[in-house]
Amino acid sequence: MAKLVWDATGTRYYEAGVDHGVLYTQKPDGTYNNGVAWNGLISVDEAPDGAEPNDLWADNIKYATLRSAETFGATIEAYTYPDEFMECDGTATIVPGVHLGQQSRKAFGFVYRTKIGNDVSSDIDAGYKLHIIYNATASPSDKSYETINDSPDAITLSWEITTNPVNVTGYKPLSTIVIDTTKLDEDGKTALTTLETTLFGGEGESANPTLPSPDTIIGMFVPNP
Repeated sequence: MAKLVWDATGTRYYEAGVDHGVLYTQKPDGTYNNGVAWNGLISVDEAPDGAEPNDLWADNIKYATLRSAETFGATIEAYTYPDEFMECDGTATIVPGVHLGQQSRKAFGFVYRTKIGNDVSSDIDAGYKLHIIYNATASPSDKSYETINDSPDAITLSWEITTNPVNVTGYKPLSTIVIDTTKLDEDGKTALTTLETTLFGGEGESANPTLPSPDTIIGMFVPNP
């Protein structure tokens, strides 16, 4: 076995930035409507929860450790949001421009990218991670309106989201899938192109942006599991 080397050239990776946000509102049958671009995305703070240890004791020793189920949550911060997100934020539109608050909140899917750089990149262009979130719901957000002064600034909006895991064949139910482009082989890169055309849309009316199920995504990357 070769001797370990730390901080070798080209291996000092880091993540920065967030872009390519896409919203997919959920239909009553659990599938998703066509995606819409989410402009003005500032940050996505992921906040997994659960997986807490519960120690079992017997024979005067620690006998085993069980862990609770893990859940996924996040906080989305943005300057604005798509009109389609209103119904996910508890707002009903009765006619264009007239909105009713405190209504039922619709579930949604969400996709975004985080950029990856390293020490030999002139920019953050070594690759990116594609984050896919399923079956999320948003809590109400605070909005602080202030007078315009000599240092004007746009207000920022934020929503805490929680998720309910969805079933996937051969694995435990999940809420998120993350694809790291720096780790993909040639077959994986081909599958990624197919996936991004599905998520972001392509040429022609038949190539609308849609959110495929976890099983469909796994089948793109592992066609014969």
